[in-house]
Amino acid sequence: MTENTNRSVFGLNGVTGMLIATVLLLSILAFLTVWGLKVQQASAQKPYDPTPIVSSLDNVKMISKDNAKFAFQDPK
Repeated sequence: MTENTNRSVFGLNGVTGMLIATVLLLSILAFLTVWGLKVQQASAQKPYDPTPIVSSLDNVKMISKDNAKFAFQDPK
C-alpha cells in the first residue's frame, strides 16, 4: 500500500474548506434574515385585506374566467 504523502492541512478539504463552508452558510443566513425583515416591514405597511375573497363566494363557479375577481389582489 502506498503512503499518503499529500497531507495538506489548509487544502479545500481541510481548514480552508471548513472556513469557506462556514462563511457561505453565514452569508446565506444573513441574506435570508435581511430579506425576511424587509418582507415583514412591507407587510406591516400594507396589511392583507381578505374582503375581496370573503365578501361573496356564492357567485364563484367551478370553471369560469370571472373567478379572477375573487383571487388574491394587491392591497391598494
